[in-house]
Amino acid sequence: MDITSLQNPRVKYIVKLREDKRQRKLDGLMLVEGYDELTLALSTGLKPQTVLTAPELASVSMDIPSAEMVTVTRAVFEKISYRDNPDGWLGIFPVPKTSLDDLKLSASPFVIVAESVEKPGNLGAILRTADAAQVDAVIVCDPRVDLWNPNVVRASRGTIFTVPTVEVDSPNALAFLRPRKMRVLAATPSAEVLYTDVDLKGPIALAVGTEDEGLTDFWMQNADIKVKIPMLGKVNSLNVSIATALITYEAVRQRK
Repeated sequence: MDITSLQNPRVKYIVKLREDKRQRKLDGLMLVEGYDELTLALSTGLKPQTVLTAPELASVSMDIPSAEMVTVTRAVFEKISYRDNPDGWLGIFPVPKTSLDDLKLSASPFVIVAESVEKPGNLGAILRTADAAQVDAVIVCDPRVDLWNPNVVRASRGTIFTVPTVEVDSPNALAFLRPRKMRVLAATPSAEVLYTDVDLKGPIALAVGTEDEGLTDFWMQNADIKVKIPMLGKVNSLNVSIATALITYEAVRQRK
């Protein structure tokens, strides 16, 4: 099938999926743009409903027998794309349905709990760190950004498909962690202990919050230990994804 008109109803629908969280939730669909991201999604067993490609932009080919393949013009693709420099590949996938019960943890797990993250770029960067460090899971609690926002998928470079990721509220997350004997490590500037001075070799759940407000009282009150990152400048604030990476890689170092 070919689409050449910007006024095609399917073009308008894809733009709505891109921009409207309610539409994505209503239809249970998400957009995955980029050859690499599509490849990662497919490698985990996800099956797209539709794959759109613009031959004028695509430098590589891909055949997905299980999906409807739609060829579009460059102008149409640039209309539906959410990237500055699109590579001519975009898939429409059903949103994966995952729950806490689906998580398979190691004997000494390390889990990241990201509470109320509001920026797609930060959540995507946390997922990239989680993939690189091979953490057991990312639990996204009470997010202010849609987990399947196209910009989260983009910022994660597709690692949202390789890292076991679940979205739940905070009480349910804690109820999952406690029976598994996981210590809750709260990252907060108000802590007295440096993150490098804590034993991170046992079962750990690292809880991180927003840059402006930090963790809510729920996680602060339920933390087993609170840690901080030394701040030597005049501003006592660090990007949440960078803070997460620092503490996560300290755990990687200790667990060698």
